[in-house]
This record gives sequence, structure tokens and C-alpha cells, in this order.
Amino acid sequence: MKITKDMCIGDILDMDVGTAKFFLEMGMHCLGCPASRGESVEQACRVHGIDCDELVNKINEYLENK
Repeated sequence: MKITKDMCIGDILDMDVGTAKFFLEMGMHCLGCPASRGESVEQACRVHGIDCDELVNKINEYLENK
């Protein structure tokens, strides 16, 4: 399965908890807060000043190589 930048962070974490490390590495330490459960990857990246495409690519590479 591949993720997209319009997917909710909570859905991605539910799909594979191992993806949390990528959000944490990029400085997204709010994974447990209720807002992040409904926030899209793109929205979170915008708030944190992170390259969304880079994050999505890293997570998808991780998922493909599991």
C-alpha cells in the first residue's frame, strides 16, 4: 500500500505504526495529539515547514521494503 499527502496521519499510523519514526524524524512530535489524528500529511508538513513530497517518498519506500 502507498500513502498520499492527502491521507490523515492517524490513518497512516493505524496502517503501520512503524511509520511514526518518519514523522518524528521530521520534527512532528505531536503524533499523540487529537489534531494530528485528523490532519493530513500535507497540512502537517505545511505547519512544520517540511517538504511533504520528501516525507511521503520516505514512508512509501519504507512500506515497499518491509
